[in-house]
Amino acid sequence: MTSQLEKAVRFKQLHERAGAFVIPNPWDAGTACLLTSLGFEALATTSLGLAITLGRATATPAEILANCKAIADATSLPVSVDLENCGADEPNAAAGMIRLASEAGAVGGSIEDATGNASRPIYDFSLAVERVQAAVEVARRLPVPFLLTARAENFVCGRTDLDDTIRRLQAFEAAGADVLYAPGLKDLATIKTVVSAVSKPVNVVMTHADPSLTLAALAAAGVKRISVGGSIARYAMAAFLKAGREMKEAGGFTFIRDALPSTVLKASFAARG
Repeated sequence: MTSQLEKAVRFKQLHERAGAFVIPNPWDAGTACLLTSLGFEALATTSLGLAITLGRATATPAEILANCKAIADATSLPVSVDLENCGADEPNAAAGMIRLASEAGAVGGSIEDATGNASRPIYDFSLAVERVQAAVEVARRLPVPFLLTARAENFVCGRTDLDDTIRRLQAFEAAGADVLYAPGLKDLATIKTVVSAVSKPVNVVMTHADPSLTLAALAAAGVKRISVGGSIARYAMAAFLKAGREMKEAGGFTFIRDALPSTVLKASFAARG
């Protein structure tokens, strides 16, 4: 059994070595086991993927933490958790989610500057920085090392202001964040601009980026970590609906030909008993 400390050490090493790595996003214990069986080196939870399994648009902080624990318990890999805005506006209240994520087995996690409120989607600059500072302070006091990712959400909230996004990432870096992340970057030139503006490792999520970009191209641009957010979950739902439509609209069952054999699934889950 891999200890949480061992996972934390491995996660830090992934961010320190040369090149980039892919950190895919399972949404439950089963998908975590499957991705582990493929040889990935770390996993990150997806709040969207979790919400899909619950049949809702969003998940609560308690549900996010429970999902984190289920995934961390299911794999020997380091797990970073998508904590959204950490469930609170006030810096110290939000920072408390970092401690809870660590207690749930995560060795990394994110805090973002999106409020979840459509009328004011992004926290004011000073408050956003204070929230990262508070999260860093909690992370540094944890008994197990915890890599904190700070996210600048402008681009996915309709604010395509690259200068402000970079300003926020630079401030988050100065506040002590270990990894920087601006979801919504689409092209390699913009990604290079962001990477060159900071010195900490940068995560790029492929959900919004040009899907023709490769691991090699992103690594050459200086990206350290590549995630896919809820994209695999959405891809799985597309296959699910395709099968459902075939049965309902055509009375057919040819989708079964593409189904994963139960023996493959059982082999992936065998280590869990």
